[in-house]
Formats: sequence, structure tokens, C-alpha cells
Amino acid sequence: MTAIPQERRVVTAIPGPKSIELQARRTATVAGGVGSVLPVFTARAGGGIIEDVDGNRLIDFGSGIAVTSVGASAEAVVRRASAQLQDFTHTCFMVTPYEGYVEVCEALAELTPGDHAKKSALFNSGAEAVENAVKIARAHTKRQAVVVFDHGYHGRTNLTMALTAKNMPYKHGFGPFAPEVYRVPVAYGYRWPTGPENCGPEAAAQAIDQITKQIGPENVAAIIIEPVLGEGGFIEPAKGFLPAIVKFANDNGIVFVADEIQSGFCRTGQWFACEDEGVVPDLITTAKGIAGGLPLAAVTGRAEIMDAPHAGGLGGTYGGNPVACAGALGSIETMKEQDLNGRAKRIEEVMKGRLTAMQEKYDVIGDIRGRGAMIAIELVKDPATKEPDAAAAGALAKACHAEGLLVLTCGTYGNVLRFLPPLVIGEDLLNEGLDILEQAFARL
Repeated sequence: MTAIPQERRVVTAIPGPKSIELQARRTATVAGGVGSVLPVFTARAGGGIIEDVDGNRLIDFGSGIAVTSVGASAEAVVRRASAQLQDFTHTCFMVTPYEGYVEVCEALAELTPGDHAKKSALFNSGAEAVENAVKIARAHTKRQAVVVFDHGYHGRTNLTMALTAKNMPYKHGFGPFAPEVYRVPVAYGYRWPTGPENCGPEAAAQAIDQITKQIGPENVAAIIIEPVLGEGGFIEPAKGFLPAIVKFANDNGIVFVADEIQSGFCRTGQWFACEDEGVVPDLITTAKGIAGGLPLAAVTGRAEIMDAPHAGGLGGTYGGNPVACAGALGSIETMKEQDLNGRAKRIEEVMKGRLTAMQEKYDVIGDIRGRGAMIAIELVKDPATKEPDAAAAGALAKACHAEGLLVLTCGTYGNVLRFLPPLVIGEDLLNEGLDILEQAFARL
């Protein structure tokens, strides 16, 4: 494992000639529906740096969408996954099981909120985890309806497309979708008509009223929400909203599912974002940051709920692959040893300090939000009207990319810049990335 120098280096245009050549090969053989934020082809990555085939080194503010929290080649992940590769790559846990899967489930029982008895099932992707959480909740409650929220994102499979709020690019032209899915308002403080201070209780009351009138609580199997909404724009539900929804779920025998796929595993400065208001979910879905870049996902929850499906009712050929499980154990080891929750909080302190100073200079920054190393700015044409400015988000991202800083956009209106640096990024790189962003604002 060669350590990559932790310094930005731009030696060609971005993308460079070798990336352009590879892009031509890609266009010939890779389906057009698979997009890329930035068509630079990666040669190596580690720490806070992505090195491309042309020798450029980019500062990484994306972490492969919150996946490589421990870095893209963390020592413990590489060591454990390599050792597992030598032993065996696959048996299928449903054919002959292995210890790694059990160890990951033990770690999840220890780390997730609540001191009740917990069990887990392992899968490959976030969408699979969410889909299985719905299956488990339906088996447990013997009900069918599923409630989700405005601005939510839960995946790209048929059921999870139905759960996802945003049409383009996730749902457009791909219907019909799974039935018995209902969408209610979320507490989006920045855009709440009566202001952020009233948002939590008012949004909860609206959501509960709609569920009660339009579905009937006795028909609801599960309520699913991201404790910090990811793709929808890094929306932190206003205080009081999540506890009110959880109470309503508990009072009515509804399974409350926290979708922590993007926000989990130290990303927000806590093991899980729902801990912020003391929320204890019945089920929690995880993926992304769990295994240091190897494909793994999980549903973890109350033992009696997790045991509701019949034997053989949950599974999948690759679910809980042994190499991915080894990677997860290495990832968790790294998070504990390096106190990545503490690192995430420090990233928040640095980023919010710098971004607040930029907001004072540039009216286009309407809102700064998020927690830990899951921070975003919402861009608007006018702070008074809050009209979304997607063009500014696109232009800023492009300007950052040209200077060797990888940033991502998101949001229902496409007007949010999101920052997801690896939790192991050096503070010098973090500040240099913010310098590049500030210069992009000045030019814009």
C-alpha cells in the first residue's frame, strides 16, 4: 500500500488527456444512463486525495458519496480484506456461514442506539437494506402502508424509487412504482413558511394529521426517514420533529425506520445521526460508510421485529460477503482508534466557521447546515425570496473541479453544494479546499 502525498497537484487540464482517452472508451461500452460528476479516471486514492491517471491530485470533498469516511485505502480495511481474500471470497452465508458476518452483526448491536436486544441482516447496497426493512416491518405488523417524507431519498430499485421524493433523475420514465407508499411533509426549517423556530412542531403536526386522515395509523407498517436528509439537500429536520414522529409511531405500533445510509458511521460526529435528539429507532439501515468502500449494507433492529420474517425470507447471494465484512471490521476499528467522531466535529467547526464568513460576503449563500462532516450550503438568487439558484451550484462545482477540488451538488432544486470530506482528511487540505471554494465565489 503506497501512501499518496497529501497535497493537491494540478498538472494538466481537468480532465486531462488520459482521462479524455478513457472517456472515449467508456462512451463506446458503458451505458449512457450511468453518469459521472467529474470524468477524471482514478488511479489511486487515500486520505483526502484522489489521484487521476494524468497525475493530477484532487482534494476529495465527496468521499465517493460518504463511503470512504476512513479514507479510500485505510490500512485496517486493506489488511483485513486482503487476509480474507486469501482464505475465501465467498461461500454464501445462506449455504455455509462464516464468523465475519456474525462479528459485523455483533458490532452493529453494540454501536447502534438503544440498549434493547438487537439483530441484523446484511445486504449489498443501501437500497437493498431499505427494501428489506420494509419487508421486515410488514412481516412484523401484518400491515402494508409505508410513510416517507418530502425531499427523502432511499434508492433506485422499484420499491425505493417509490419511496424517493425526487423525480429527475431517479424516477423519470421508470414507473409504475410499488403501491402503498405515502409521502408527508418534512421539517425543512430554511423553507418553512412560519420560520425555522416553529417548524419542528408544525411540520410534525401536519405529517401526523395527513397520516391519520389519509391512511389510518392502524394500516401503517413503517415510517422511514433519514435523520439528516442526504440527496434532498442535507436537510436537518427542525428540532422536535423526529421525537414527535417517533412518539406517534410508538403509540400506534408502527415500525420507525432511521435510514442512516448516508449519515451513519461517524459522518455527523456521532455514530448515528438519530442520536442527536436521543431518537432510538426500531430499525436502522446502514451502508455507505460501513465498510471502507467495499459493498455492504445492513438492517439492524429490535430482535423481535428482525425475527418476524420466516426462515429463508431474508437473504441474497452476496449479502454479507466475507471480504466486505472484513472491510467493515477494519473500518470500525479505524473509526474507534482514530476517534473519527471527534474528527467529524472538528471538520464541522472548521467548515462552518469558514462558510459563515463567506455567507457574510456573498448573498448567494442562503443557508449553511448539516452536522459533522456532512455540511451543505443552499444557494439562492435572492435571500429575501429564497428562490433556488441551481445554476450557481453548477457553476461553483465546475470552478472547483477545474482547480482540483472535488465537490458534489444535491437538493430537490439542484441548488445545494454538499461537502463530505473523508473523516481522515488533514486540516491543511480541508482549508485549502475551502480557499478554492472561496476563490470560486469571488469569481462567480
